[in-house]
Amino acid sequence: MVIVTWLSVLNFRQLNNQVRALSDYYLPLQEQVASVEILIRQQMVHMERLLAGMEAAKPDEEYLTQESNNFDNRGINADQVVDSSVRMLTEAKSAKDIELDDVTLAVLSEQLPAIQSARQRFHAAFRIFQIEAEEGTVRSQKIMRDALLHEKDNVDVEIGKSIDILNKLTRDTAAQAKVEEQRAIELNWIITAIATSLGLIFAWAVSRSLVDSVKRLLGGTQAVEKGDLGVEIHVNTRDELATLANSFNHMVVGLREKEHIRETFGKYVDPRVVRGLLENRLPAEGGESHVMTVFFSDLAGFTQMCEGMTPDTAVRFLNRYFSFMAEVIRERQGIIDKYIGDAVMAFWGPPFTDEKSHAELCCIAALNQMAKLDEFRTALPDILGMKHGLPHIDTRMGIATGEVTVGNIGSETARGYTVIGDTVNLASRLEQANKFYGTHILVNEETWQLAKDSLAFREIDSLRVAGKVEPVRVFELMGFAEELSDAQKQASESFEKGLVAYRKQDWETAEVAFRTVLGVMPSDQPSRVLLERIEAFKQSPPSMDWDGVWIATHK
Repeated sequence: MVIVTWLSVLNFRQLNNQVRALSDYYLPLQEQVASVEILIRQQMVHMERLLAGMEAAKPDEEYLTQESNNFDNRGINADQVVDSSVRMLTEAKSAKDIELDDVTLAVLSEQLPAIQSARQRFHAAFRIFQIEAEEGTVRSQKIMRDALLHEKDNVDVEIGKSIDILNKLTRDTAAQAKVEEQRAIELNWIITAIATSLGLIFAWAVSRSLVDSVKRLLGGTQAVEKGDLGVEIHVNTRDELATLANSFNHMVVGLREKEHIRETFGKYVDPRVVRGLLENRLPAEGGESHVMTVFFSDLAGFTQMCEGMTPDTAVRFLNRYFSFMAEVIRERQGIIDKYIGDAVMAFWGPPFTDEKSHAELCCIAALNQMAKLDEFRTALPDILGMKHGLPHIDTRMGIATGEVTVGNIGSETARGYTVIGDTVNLASRLEQANKFYGTHILVNEETWQLAKDSLAFREIDSLRVAGKVEPVRVFELMGFAEELSDAQKQASESFEKGLVAYRKQDWETAEVAFRTVLGVMPSDQPSRVLLERIEAFKQSPPSMDWDGVWIATHK
């Protein structure tokens, strides 16, 4: 038993060495490099704000000065953390009571200053670019912008190298610790067997004490493996198992912080896209062709609204508006592709939604967003800080279903999972077409075909949008079929009759039908638009072979 116990102690010391290496040096180094990355990312954000502020028609000098100071401060903080990491490496090299990976630490000793040098070159490149932007020529400004982007990419590369080195170091050390843990478990069972031969009562007491601690560690490991990061192991001893339990608890805290970071980035990229890429369910390279439904929305008159808002108010206004819209889109299984100014682009389709339901889900989301606008308008006084003179909030939406190319599109250093193709352009044009029809939600024929069973539509026109040769049938989404009022149903039927007569150039019948619509729904703008066309056609009739298609001459 003395020999076996001595071997067990040696094994636990080795395990303790691995755990201390993780808890005292490797994990703290990893946290510091992560902090450096965050600080540099924040510095890049301040740079982008400075660039945007410099390009404004009337630059806000106080805002630019504040962002410039923030840019410098983040750089200083990043350098301080790098210096602290280098000192920690020096301390690790001089530690004699613990065995560390000297080769990897030597590589890190060279790599960490490389991050600092790359960041400082990026810092200097941006300041030179500022000078060129104010005093240089367009050509010199472009040259310095290219140099700035090059230095920015170099910073990303150097940070990535350090993160990769530390990740490999912690994985290897954790794997070795797991091996040592397994050896410790085996030796404990040997000790238990020997103790059993000498005395069952004593062996039972000792083995229970040891095995319970190991079970708690194994249970915690399994819980973490299943995704439960709220686990915490309590070991009421002062031996190596307690040290391992404490290190395990520290590791779980680090994992929780990383999970928090991942959740934060989930606000920038849909978590389903991130999960699909990580699980190889979505192609990381290349693209695929799918039939999907694409959605565009835009705030009417937002540019004029912004003229009366401060930058802070405009951002607060947009953030609150996007929160309302994004909540509905995600509830209906949509993927938010991007925010373009005050516009929202989203899409529905496989593998995120069923192949037959994506058009219906998108249309329902559009109707729910229109309903959400009332709630948003109610919140405007709190958002804008005023009760009178509130702007009129209205939204236009375009929906198109068709074949798109979907995949990771972008440069080698920055990509986005998005959709491209004629269907995307059509959805954007339909959103804009609402302007001259006076409607809120326009869809193409394919969307109507897939969603007409549960939703109410009416055909508005045959339209040849800018950028397309073939005309498309355009439909207005009126609401849920079972919620349509008698007046809406009557107006829809009269409008349909009027549209048939209009395409046959039977102007008198068409005019009567559209005026019937206005008698039921006086605010119906599509009827007014077609009545104006009829008046124009009476004065200057179209050719006999006219196909009833209206050509949109502008976007």
